[in-house]
Amino acid sequence: MGAALGVLGGLMLAQAAGADDAPHPQQFQNWRLPAVVAGPVDNTTTPERVALGQRLFFDTHLSSDRSTACATCHDPAKGWSDGLPTAHGLNGKVLRRASPTVLNAAYNPLQMWDGRFVSLEEQVLGPMRSPDEMNTDIPGLVRFLRSDPVYQAQFARAYPQMPIDEQSVARAIAAFERTLLVTDTRFDRWLAGEPNVLSAAELRGLQVFMDPARGNCEVCHSAPNFTDNGFHNIGLASFGASDADPGRFAKKPVRSMQGAFKTPSLRGVTDTAPYFHDGSAATLRDVIEHYARGGDVKTNLSPNLKPLQLSTQEKDDLLAFLQSLAAPQRLAVMQASTVGQGAPP
Repeated sequence: MGAALGVLGGLMLAQAAGADDAPHPQQFQNWRLPAVVAGPVDNTTTPERVALGQRLFFDTHLSSDRSTACATCHDPAKGWSDGLPTAHGLNGKVLRRASPTVLNAAYNPLQMWDGRFVSLEEQVLGPMRSPDEMNTDIPGLVRFLRSDPVYQAQFARAYPQMPIDEQSVARAIAAFERTLLVTDTRFDRWLAGEPNVLSAAELRGLQVFMDPARGNCEVCHSAPNFTDNGFHNIGLASFGASDADPGRFAKKPVRSMQGAFKTPSLRGVTDTAPYFHDGSAATLRDVIEHYARGGDVKTNLSPNLKPLQLSTQEKDDLLAFLQSLAAPQRLAVMQASTVGQGAPP
């Protein structure tokens, strides 16, 4: 599907080049995202649930030693990631994978680098239950939430027919995460018809991105959320190690999934360095150079990867286009206005 769209995009750009030097927004309307993501039937999104989920997201009571909140690894000021090559768990333990951003995670049918969770509600509980991450004392957390008057009132408003337990906690945080959407980048504003919002270099970079004969990026980072929601081995050097991370293979043991990881969305990508699941690319320029080489380890390499014959100008233009996908500042300055204080009894 992604390859077909890539060819189609290339044909459209080629046709456009004959009549007009720059692409036109009408050619790319399939890249527009819905501005709202509906929750599942048992967790529809309401303002009360979002407010409760936001408070929980920033509350360190969710970790066993009260040192870590969801926002520790998913910091608004760091693109809702953590700015580290790979995540740090409890007691500073260095984990093997980078913290993915939660921006636009609501659009993903599978969560986490290896796709092991099928909903945001499941994903929320993953780090809480992990002994290396939050290692949440679930009974202690529930006792605290049930004893705190502010939380009591918020849960009563958000989930009046549910007890305060780990499931209602997961539902509330997932409801909040479904509001963390990037649908109004400068690229999106260009799609909506706003004139002159993209520079000439960014428009040239869009053409490189879409062209299967040049960038070939769209084959995996496809419409509308800049991801095919698939898993690919992209030839990272870490896959050549003796203890290489198996990636999706651990959940789906077929050969093509060895060392394969989920394709991330690129909206908001300028704020989420370093890049790749192992944090091995410090900058977006490093990412471009990696793909231009066609990857480093060729074993089990995704068939979508091939060396790119890009000029320096084309690389510069591609980088410029990626910068047009920056998240608006409103998502970077979100603050936790109400966070539970003190230790659970």
